Amino acid sequence: MLTGGRGLGKSAILDVLWDAYKTHTPIALIDCAEAQFAGPPAERPAESWSPVAQALLVVAEQLAEPVTGAGRITFPRLMSGLVAVAAGGWGDADSERIRREVERILLLNESGSWASGFAGWWAGKVAAKVVAAATGTGPLVSGAIEATLESVAEGFASRRHQKASIWYRTYPNAGGHAQRGLILLSGHFRAGGTSREHAERYLVRALLADLTEAYAGVLPRMQRLGRPLVLLDNVQTGPGPGLVEAVLRDRAEGIADQVAFVSGLRGDGRALLRGGIRRELAEVARRSEWTPDPAVPSSRALLVALPPLTPDDTLHLVGAPAAPQLPQAIHRLTGGNPLGVALLAEAAAQHPERAGSLADLLTADVRLTEDGPAAPAYLELLDRLVPADWLDELTVLATAHDYDSACALAAALLPDDFGPADVRALQSRLGREGLPAVPGQFVGDPFVRTLLLLRLRLRDADHSGWRTAHETLIAHYTEDRPDGHARFRLHHQLALGRTESAVAHLRDDFPGGDTRGWLHTLRFVASAPYFHAHDAEGRDFGARGDWRTAVALGRTDADENVPDGVDAVLHLRVRRLLHAVWQLADPLVLPDPKVADRLRFELEQLSNLSADNPMLWRASRDWHQAALAEWAFDVPGPEDAG
Repeated sequence: MLTGGRGLGKSAILDVLWDAYKTHTPIALIDCAEAQFAGPPAERPAESWSPVAQALLVVAEQLAEPVTGAGRITFPRLMSGLVAVAAGGWGDADSERIRREVERILLLNESGSWASGFAGWWAGKVAAKVVAAATGTGPLVSGAIEATLESVAEGFASRRHQKASIWYRTYPNAGGHAQRGLILLSGHFRAGGTSREHAERYLVRALLADLTEAYAGVLPRMQRLGRPLVLLDNVQTGPGPGLVEAVLRDRAEGIADQVAFVSGLRGDGRALLRGGIRRELAEVARRSEWTPDPAVPSSRALLVALPPLTPDDTLHLVGAPAAPQLPQAIHRLTGGNPLGVALLAEAAAQHPERAGSLADLLTADVRLTEDGPAAPAYLELLDRLVPADWLDELTVLATAHDYDSACALAAALLPDDFGPADVRALQSRLGREGLPAVPGQFVGDPFVRTLLLLRLRLRDADHSGWRTAHETLIAHYTEDRPDGHARFRLHHQLALGRTESAVAHLRDDFPGGDTRGWLHTLRFVASAPYFHAHDAEGRDFGARGDWRTAVALGRTDADENVPDGVDAVLHLRVRRLLHAVWQLADPLVLPDPKVADRLRFELEQLSNLSADNPMLWRASRDWHQAALAEWAFDVPGPEDAG
């Protein structure tokens, strides 16, 4: 089970396995999140359809394809069971629908030999007999099942098929009668709940028994290479949980099978497989050291967490762009998310003139396939990294820091029917998606949060949503709230281009204050997303572009109105430092060495004014290095300062 959040490469690995093994060994690949597993076809009653049953049919159809040196695999056990399930929904069906459904299922028994045409003809004959039984005067389900068993016995005389036709004699309470076993299976399926789960488990066992039979005997083992391979993507949804539980429970009870399963599981899998054995990818490169607990079925699942890409991996994928710092900047922004790295590398290849700015790359139209449509890179990423049904809500709530602030935003910007309970549900959904929980941020993953904030900025032509979100949180963190909340208010004021309060707060708190806490506040306030200021009508206050550089380098000092009665030197120094950190910590901006040098200089000068000189001096070195290397700004601890 390959685990992790979106974009880490689970689907890509399954695609690679598919390409490597197809035509060599029986193989199937399904995405459990596909629409075909979400609900029954329009004409099919829900009582005779389930995601698990549909998945078994699709998997068997793929596994049946002939491979090198061996012909098609047939699935007589599964075929009989699926017909019994389908028959439960034929009460008022027309004969054409019955024929269509039963023919698809019966073609699982086509051998692919010289008699393949005969097998197709026979499927039509069986369908006719089933239709006659189903539309007659007797009990529909038992008539359809009896016709199926009779047809199998008549049409497939081999010992293997005859064994399959009586396999359902062992179904619980069947009393040694295959027909009764199938009738019970159909009834349990229609009943729903745990009864349906029991029937589905037996259908999974039928599929695996058919595969085991295909490998029985000397000749089949010599002809068939390896073992059947079933690849299940997004196994956390649709038919995935039912398939996984059925396989693991049977294996725990000693019912062996021949199949190798590899699955992609979004999140950490703790809800689905609490007892699963967990390993990092590097740990299983050669040996897994995997010993299941006989008493815990879920311990027979090996959960392998996929790691993010390293900076070297990112450099390899991005190549040699026009801007040498681009690979480092992409790695910092994405955190090594493979999807993010690959898509930004493609954006840089298609728009080399934009390689000097990640914001420009993210807003550039990217064409992912030769004949496909072009769309902004950030929207392509959000389409793959964020649940589509929550995108609008997350776009707003990405500005929040916790549950309370998220509720304030929801009340101001989201529909009236989205309330506190929905905020809780969304928090839970983010955890299931594998996004990290980070104190101080409603959306913990910084890459996803940056993309959502970018969407919020650009969603309205007049940027009204952006302004309203930050104004709402400024009002939420009012001055009568605890002192620790002041930094949140300053953070959102800075996001709107209002720097005066942040400069004043940092300036006044610096003398004789807690240096470590002061650095924490500086870092948090300056982590505000940057968007050039607009007035109420959406017009720019000044020229477009990043004006933080000019402030950080002191080019605007002469224009600054220093308040009366304050230390002008300290005021300007703090103002320059704030803008330097704000720019250098911005994940959408490539580092400016001149601004990094100014950051180091301003912290050095502040260290001369502080009793806590060692910590500020250490920060001047660490933050300068972090800025140039595209690392996060960490506040030195007491031991680091020494």
